[in-house]
Amino acid sequence: MIEVYGIKNCDSVKKAITFFKKHDLPYQLHDFKTAALPCQKVEEWLKNVDIKTLFNSRSTTYRALNLKELNLDETAQQEWLCKENLLIKRPVVEYNGEVIVGFNEEIYTRSFL
Repeated sequence: MIEVYGIKNCDSVKKAITFFKKHDLPYQLHDFKTAALPCQKVEEWLKNVDIKTLFNSRSTTYRALNLKELNLDETAQQEWLCKENLLIKRPVVEYNGEVIVGFNEEIYTRSFL
């Protein structure tokens, strides 16, 4: 089963879900707004992807929290990802031990079809 993490009203998450539906691929959406993500999951992802890939410094949440002014190092970024899931770049997709961040149709085609 493909595990999709994000929020259902995010455009990138919608594109990912549309891709999975179009290709009849079973998936499960884990919505950050309805269930907080445990820090352990963030730590797991960081074993597979770089913090710069996972931490969304272009998000509305990032700007609203004025995090740019704090000049966060990687440890601080990870702490923020744990307490504020909306800072995670979306979607995060888990499948067959692989972690894919963001939506890229070419990568999805290679990974899921």
